[in-house]
Amino acid sequence: MPATPVTVAPPADLASRLMQIGQGHVFAAYERLNQEERASLIAQVRGIDLDAVPELVESYVKRKPGFALPPDVRPAPYYPNDSKSPVRAWDRGAADAKGRELINAGRVACFTVAGGQGTRLGYDGPKGCYPAGAVTRKPLFQMFAEQILAWSKRSGRIVPWYIMTSPLNHDATIAFMNEHGYFGLSREAVMCFPQGVLPSFDMATGRMLIASPSEIATNPDGHGGSITALHKSGAIADMKRRGITTLSYFQVDNATVRVIDPVFIGLHASAPDSSAEMSSKMIPKAYAEEKLGLFCSCSGRTEVIEYSDLPMELQREREPDGSLRFLAGSIAVHVMGVEFVERLATDAKFSLPFHRAEKKVACVDPATGARVEPTMANCVKLERFVFDALPMCRASIVYETDRVEEFAPIKNASGTDSPDSCTKLQTERAARWLKSVGVDVARNEAGEPECVLEIDPATALEPADLKNAKLPTKIERGAKLVI
Repeated sequence: MPATPVTVAPPADLASRLMQIGQGHVFAAYERLNQEERASLIAQVRGIDLDAVPELVESYVKRKPGFALPPDVRPAPYYPNDSKSPVRAWDRGAADAKGRELINAGRVACFTVAGGQGTRLGYDGPKGCYPAGAVTRKPLFQMFAEQILAWSKRSGRIVPWYIMTSPLNHDATIAFMNEHGYFGLSREAVMCFPQGVLPSFDMATGRMLIASPSEIATNPDGHGGSITALHKSGAIADMKRRGITTLSYFQVDNATVRVIDPVFIGLHASAPDSSAEMSSKMIPKAYAEEKLGLFCSCSGRTEVIEYSDLPMELQREREPDGSLRFLAGSIAVHVMGVEFVERLATDAKFSLPFHRAEKKVACVDPATGARVEPTMANCVKLERFVFDALPMCRASIVYETDRVEEFAPIKNASGTDSPDSCTKLQTERAARWLKSVGVDVARNEAGEPECVLEIDPATALEPADLKNAKLPTKIERGAKLVI
C-alpha cells in the first residue's frame, strides 16, 4: 500500500489571519520551501503588524492621500544666526551657557540616522562608511565619532551615541565599527539598532509583494521610524538610566554637521517660546526652487511642508528687501527631549502619519515563483518622516545656521550635494575659521580657496578653539592640509 503523502502546512493561526486580511498568497509556496526557509518566512510574518495591514492598504494603497495646504500657512518664525539682528535679537551667550551646562552635566546624547547605503555614490556599503574627509578621506562615522570624543573630553562626561541602522546595513555597520575600534569611543557608549520595516504593497491589488518564495518584500519605515525604534530597541531606557534628557539628532550623510551645538541645545532648553520637546535647524534657501522642505506656521504650530507640496507661487514670494518670504529650509537637524520621544513612541494618539511613494520593485509571482521585472512603478512603499512630530509639540522653535558651517551632505555621485561639493564646503569652512584667527588662505579671483583643508575635531570644534592651536601664518596655493 503506497505511503500517504505528508502535507506540510504553515502555522494555522498565521495562515488564518493572512487569509482574513486578504494576504493568503504569502504562504503560496510554503510546501516547496526547506525547513530553514519556512522558519525564516514564519519569523518575518510574525514580525509584521498584521492587524495594521488592512488599514494601510485601504488608506494608502487603494487611495492616494492628497495634501491639503492649510489656509493659514505662513513662514515659521526663527531665531536668526545673527543674535543681534534687528528682526529678532536674542541672547546667544545665555543660550550657549545653558547648552554647555547640560552637556557638562551629562544630559546630552547624539543620535544618528544611518540606514542608507552608498549605492548612489557607487559605494558598496553603509553610507556612514563612505570616505568623506576633505584631505584624510575619513569615513563619515569617524568624522562624527571624533567630534563626540572631543566633546566627551571637553565636558569630562561620556556622550552616548545612538545609531539607527537598517536591516540591510546593520551587520555591516557593526562590523565596521568593531574593525575600527569605535574610533576611540567606548563600546559601551555606542548603541546600534536597526529601524523597523514595512511590507511593500502591490499597487494594483494591495497584496504584499513577494521578494522570493520565502521572503516578503519590505522597505525601511523612514526616518520617522526612528521614534519607534528608539523605544523598541531599549535606547530610550538606556538614556533614562544614564540621565540623558536631550537628544541631538542628525542624518548620516551630512559631513559638517555639528553633532553637538551648545547654542542650539541651550535655545531648545530655555527659549521662552520653546517647549523643549523638539527644535530644528534651518538654512536660508539659496533660491526658490531649491529642493528643501520649508518650515511653516499653520494654526499656530510649526511644521515642515515638503517643497513638492507648497505651491511654487508661494515659494517664489519675496519680502520688500528682495529675500524669499518662505526662506527657512530644513536640513534634518533637530534637538529632541527624551520624554517627548518616549511619549510619541508609546502613546497611539501621537502616531506619525505615513507617506506614500510609488516605486518599481522586482518581485516573484507567488503562485509560480517566476521572477517579475516591472517596466513601470508597481509598488507602494510607506514611510514616516521625523519632522511630522513637530506639530505634536506644545511649542517648537527653529534656529538659523550657516550653510557653509553646517550643511555639506553627500547624496549624489556628482554635482550638487556630492563628494566634490562636500570637500569644497569643508575647505571653505576651514578657511573661514583660519581667517578668524589671522591665517592667510590663498584664494582665486572668485574668492574660492585654492587649497584643500580639513580641521580635525581634536584641534577645534569651533573657530575660537584655533586660538590655542599651532598654526601656519599662511596657506599656500595648492596645499592639502589637515589642521
